This record gives sequence, C-alpha cells and structure tokens, in this order.
Amino acid sequence: MCMRRCEKAKSCSSAVSIAPSTYRHIRAFTLTELIVVVFIVSLFVLLAVTNLSGLLTRNTFKAQAAEFVSTMQMAASAAAQSDRKYEVIIDLTEQRYMLRQITEPVLYQVLEEEIIVRNDFSDNCRVAYVLFDDGDYTNEGTAFFPVGHSGWQYGGKIVLLDENEQEYSVVVNRLNRIITLGKGDVELLVPKRQEDVLF
Repeated sequence: MCMRRCEKAKSCSSAVSIAPSTYRHIRAFTLTELIVVVFIVSLFVLLAVTNLSGLLTRNTFKAQAAEFVSTMQMAASAAAQSDRKYEVIIDLTEQRYMLRQITEPVLYQVLEEEIIVRNDFSDNCRVAYVLFDDGDYTNEGTAFFPVGHSGWQYGGKIVLLDENEQEYSVVVNRLNRIITLGKGDVELLVPKRQEDVLF
C-alpha cells in the first residue's frame, strides 16, 4: 500500500514538474521567430502604403480637376439664372484660380467681397496653358473667362497637367455653356471666318 502511494506520488510529482517546462517550450517565441514575423508584417504594411499613396495621388488630380470644372459650371449656371455677370480668373504664374461676381464697371479691379471661390492648383494638378477660341494663347500671367446671362464671352480650353505630365483639357464652349474635361490636348472648335460660311 505504501509502495503504491509512493509510486502514485512519484508519477504525480513527475507529471507536475514536466508539464510547465514543456508548456514553456511550446508557447514561447524565440527572438529569430519574432524578427521574421515583424519583417513579414512590415512588408505587408509597406505594400499597402505604396498602393494607397498611388491611389491617393490619382484621386487628388481627379478631385482637383473636378473641383475646377465645378467652379466653371457654377459660374455659368449662376449667370444663366440671373442678370449678374461672373468671371473665372486663372492665374498661371501663381497656379491659382478664383470665381467672382462682377459688381464694378472696372473689370481689372477685384474686390474682396466679390470673390466667391478661391483655390490653388498643386503639383498633382497644374495649369500648363490657356488657348482661347479666337487664337489667343497664354502660358503665363492671367486668363479671364467672363460669363453673363447670354453665355461665356470667350470660349477656349485650359490644359491641365497631372503629376506624370499627362495633359487633360477643360473645354469652355461659348455656345452651350457646358464645361467638359477630356484626356489629352483636345482639339478646340474655333469659330469659322465669314468667308468660310456658305450661307
């Protein structure tokens, strides 16, 4: 009886003493395993950040170009609904634009209370040049697009560049007030000369 008790006690004590050390070896990470896991996780994070940054820059150009087109559309629709005149001013040197309501007869003087929208272009979306439908071209200084109840006073195109130097054209049509954004340097429809019109 005593012998059985001792054998049971020995087996219990050996079971108790073996279990914690075995448990420690099974559950523990070594330093090497930990470094490998951290390296793999950091690779996944790096891939995700790279893809996300590319997506954000594409969306930034699209968002800025859409905001510019929306500003031009806002000027045209506000002028069509009232007898007021509006003007979109594009500063190619400073890479910014503004929409203002014309209240003073002196057009070159822009009052602070006339400004409705003022935004800057960025490296992701910048203006390369402006070509008016009468043939005037500018890649520096300021371009003016006034619009009244009867429509745009000047038609033309504003060529934008994205971060990869790809061209996009914002076309201002003086006949139908519609502003379109097209990929590439879109051909501009120019008015025909009087001798070219048959009727």
